[in-house]
Amino acid sequence: MVAGVSTIKTECVTQEKSNKTCTNPKKFTKAPIEHPTFTLSQIKKSIPPHCFNRSAFRSFSYVLQDLLICSILLYIAVAWIPTIPSPFHYAAWILYWAAQGSVLAGIWILGHECGHQAFSDYFMLNDLVGILLHTILLVPYFSMKYSHSRHHSNTSSLDRDEVFVPKQKFDLPLYSKYIYNNPLGRLLSITIQLALGWTLYMILNVSGRQYSCFACHYDPYSPIFLDRERAHVLISDVFMVVAAFVLYYLASSFGFWWLVRVYTVPLLVENGCIVLMSYLHHTHPALPHYDSTEWDWMRGMLSTVDRDYGFFNKVFHHAPDTHVVHHLFPAIPHYHAIEATKAIKTILGDYYWSDGTPILQALWREVKECVYVEQNDCTDGDKTRGVYWYSNKF
Repeated sequence: MVAGVSTIKTECVTQEKSNKTCTNPKKFTKAPIEHPTFTLSQIKKSIPPHCFNRSAFRSFSYVLQDLLICSILLYIAVAWIPTIPSPFHYAAWILYWAAQGSVLAGIWILGHECGHQAFSDYFMLNDLVGILLHTILLVPYFSMKYSHSRHHSNTSSLDRDEVFVPKQKFDLPLYSKYIYNNPLGRLLSITIQLALGWTLYMILNVSGRQYSCFACHYDPYSPIFLDRERAHVLISDVFMVVAAFVLYYLASSFGFWWLVRVYTVPLLVENGCIVLMSYLHHTHPALPHYDSTEWDWMRGMLSTVDRDYGFFNKVFHHAPDTHVVHHLFPAIPHYHAIEATKAIKTILGDYYWSDGTPILQALWREVKECVYVEQNDCTDGDKTRGVYWYSNKF
């Protein structure tokens, strides 16, 4: 196979170390699950040293660029779109929502970089910029920073990962087979996930790790957080309250529907972009998940996939097409991530995974193929213990 590219195959995958051949044909060549022979230090040495340099000046240039574009788009929405005759103004609003939501997603990614200390060499500056950028998007910065850091520490672990944790078949709701076995059900699932997935994750921890009690990103005493993190979570909540008052003032001054048109709908588009990217980075028929008996950090980090969003790779600051290197070295700023990704491919070989399938086609395929995870049945009645693959058979 070509290293890192998912290819369609119908033959069974042979686990060379165990000399067992699976009886169920799989469409996709599987990513390797053997412990890699390379180390994190070797991967790091393959990356040019300057890729680890962070420049506050350069990072701020991207913030100012995105805020400027947002301001121009807002001016167009307020000053120009209302002058467009009906029914053409409807198309103009749709274009505005798509453009503004995409740029807001880029701002979200810059705030996310602050949480990884990839924005600059100064921790306090990173957190200050991060909380301001994320508050604009109604994201509790510190809450997201802490839960997301544990996602990076436990990627692809069925027991400890924090987001997009797949279910096993016996954990699925009874209605799942009616949703995922027909196109209308899958379309409904995609729509709900993109429209409400981010909000449901923040408030109810939907698609997140299972805790023994209620988990919420706005609750400082949620089991998501450690005791030393609760004060910072409360600070994020205070910023959320301030943001709510600002939005209330804008709605009172300009009207509720004005606020919906210029801010709320683009925010929903931005949320959908983030959910789409996160889902497709960690959901692919070729990538394994591991339970606690088999999981280790390196293989978990390598169970992610780079995607190609075309023009939007640049709009999203190359978060879609450099996600593998981001998981290995999250402090690398986005403007060095392309170069770092090219460098690590020679070391990772087949452990590097990317998929150039058009995004909407990939989303439809993943929703259809990746319903739950299970261990592979093999010819001697044993299983590949601790390693789970996506399936959709009911």
